[in-house]
Amino acid sequence: MTLNDAVARRHTVKAFEGGKSLPQDEIETLLNVLRNSPSSVNSQPWHFVVASTAAGREQMAKSTDGAFVYNSPKVLNASHVIALCMRTDLDEAHLQHVLAQEEADGRFAKPEGKAGQDKSRRSYVDMHRYEQRDVPQWMEKQVYLALGGLLLGAAMLGIDATPMEGFDPRALDQALGLREKGFTSVVLVSLGYRSDADFNAALPKSRLPREEIFTFI
Repeated sequence: MTLNDAVARRHTVKAFEGGKSLPQDEIETLLNVLRNSPSSVNSQPWHFVVASTAAGREQMAKSTDGAFVYNSPKVLNASHVIALCMRTDLDEAHLQHVLAQEEADGRFAKPEGKAGQDKSRRSYVDMHRYEQRDVPQWMEKQVYLALGGLLLGAAMLGIDATPMEGFDPRALDQALGLREKGFTSVVLVSLGYRSDADFNAALPKSRLPREEIFTFI
């Protein structure tokens, strides 16, 4: 499948066929896409909770009660559901942990390279913490970078997917014990096989004309 084919085929699935599981090797590929997602100054301010069992999906579905009940079937009938989460803060422990991992992975040929990377990353963290005062929004943007890669990766593999902001983050955080671990949920993605009830599959894509959304200079 070409990239053009994948983006043309991809759509937000409105109904999944329950009881069908995606091949594990394809799931591993998507997890690798998430792990290798880009982030500003390699801050990696995320965590991904993967529900691959009925019990796990039921836990996540607790966040779709009430006003978001229309999304419950998309969670319960999917093969896998991934909660993309962000850190509640870019604290000292995380900054040190990322730096140590970079060193272990051989990114610093000389000690000054490590010091330079640490200084550069901290300057961005400080800018967002003190001048722009938008650290949560900045971290959330990195999670959405990961989301884009995940959806494109799924499309390339021919996997049906549904991104969802229609859930109660507080309920999901409680169900998964996220806040105690220093995380909070941002967006859900269901993965699986679309059912015949997926009306969106038969509808043509609708996008604004090319000449309206691109400016060439």
